[in-house]
Amino acid sequence: MTNIPALSEKQDALLAQHAVEQAQLARVESLARTMDAAFMIPGTKIPLGVDTIVGLVPGIGDTVSLGIAAYIASHGIGLKAKKHHMIRMGWNIFLDWLIGLVPVIGDILDIGWRGNLRNAALLRRISEDRWVKERADVGIIDHV
Repeated sequence: MTNIPALSEKQDALLAQHAVEQAQLARVESLARTMDAAFMIPGTKIPLGVDTIVGLVPGIGDTVSLGIAAYIASHGIGLKAKKHHMIRMGWNIFLDWLIGLVPVIGDILDIGWRGNLRNAALLRRISEDRWVKERADVGIIDHV
């Protein structure tokens, strides 16, 4: 015999947890947009972020951006990202930092790389995939 009230409590708890994670993802995505695509270059459709602007300050700007990128990726731990996802986010951060070290050309290339947005999108994908599995495990059917 199935204990329906207990299942309902599990479902409610899981949905509440996912709502908290959804809010966390929204904050991460907002920060990533600020860093990588907050503004448009006037007269173009090319997004420009704070990362590119502070990257113009040699050494210091890229280090500040590195810290913020690490903060974004650190949310992967709370969102239960697997080790290979964390390694991939670390690689994205490393490439973003490395590209940014090259004066002027690095800043131009950095506009196209957008490592923070890549990591935020990766966190979104892995979280949503996990949510589907977790919801199915407790009998919640997602209609996508």
